[in-house]
Amino acid sequence: MGERNISTVTEFILSGLTDQPELQLPLFLIFFGIYLFTVLGNLGMIILILLSSHLHTPMYFFLSSLSFIDLCYSTVITPKMLVSLVGKKNVISYEECMTQLYFFLVFVISECHMLAAMAYDRYVAICNPLLYNVTMSYQVCSWIVGGVYGMGIIGAAVHTSCMLRVVFCKANIINQYFCDLFPLMELACSSTFVNQVVLLCLSAFNIFIPTLTILGSYIFIIASILRIKSTEGRFKAFSTCSSHFSAVAVFFGSLAFVYLQPLSVSSKDKGKVSSVFYTTVVPMLNPMIYSLRNKDVKLALIKLFQKKKFHM
Repeated sequence: MGERNISTVTEFILSGLTDQPELQLPLFLIFFGIYLFTVLGNLGMIILILLSSHLHTPMYFFLSSLSFIDLCYSTVITPKMLVSLVGKKNVISYEECMTQLYFFLVFVISECHMLAAMAYDRYVAICNPLLYNVTMSYQVCSWIVGGVYGMGIIGAAVHTSCMLRVVFCKANIINQYFCDLFPLMELACSSTFVNQVVLLCLSAFNIFIPTLTILGSYIFIIASILRIKSTEGRFKAFSTCSSHFSAVAVFFGSLAFVYLQPLSVSSKDKGKVSSVFYTTVVPMLNPMIYSLRNKDVKLALIKLFQKKKFHM
């Protein structure tokens, strides 16, 4: 029984985004630019929130946590993908593959619940403004963020533990640009029934629960916005909600397409396209959607530049 659980495959080959040589350099340049923008945008947002005292509120506390998550899980995936676009043979060891899988799952699950926490924060701010400071106290926000990371760590541990029990004995070419659950299960020599059940159950929980929380929050927010008499006030509020909802729709839509379907009907090439959205595009867009269009953030940037200019 002990020998059965030992994988005979010591390394995997990642097939990458494309096998056409003429597309590899253009794709490398595009995704290198996206990753650079992602790092600068999210890291810049974290630093700005830390340095600006008037941004030390629950909303920006969640925003800085979201930026940290985006920065981390983009870093877990993108550098290896860039290597695959310029390298002749993109090899990853079994241990590195399981490690990448674990950290990717930690941050992607955390992102799901962080988006829900942010939607709840906006619901409290708009629908119960008088109780906002009490409801979203520093202690409550800390517990929420701790719970978000806790769900990510536990969910990733369950998935990775199940994957470590799978035997890989022959095929070792992963049809993906990173170590993901479905591509790994397709290579298994042993039964993956338990893995598929766990995947569908946890994916349903980590996608549906946050989605319902977000939808419920937006329904109450929109109902409150409709009571606003000012047309300009309504337009600004709807504009903010539509931006948030667009990012949420892209992230959860691409996740649902990949993970909320049986292994037998999953599309390999379409799965790659969907994966690109939530691993590279969304982390790049979030700083713009959630922060750079915000007046408080623009004001903080102006003050920071003025202070720097004054010191110089």
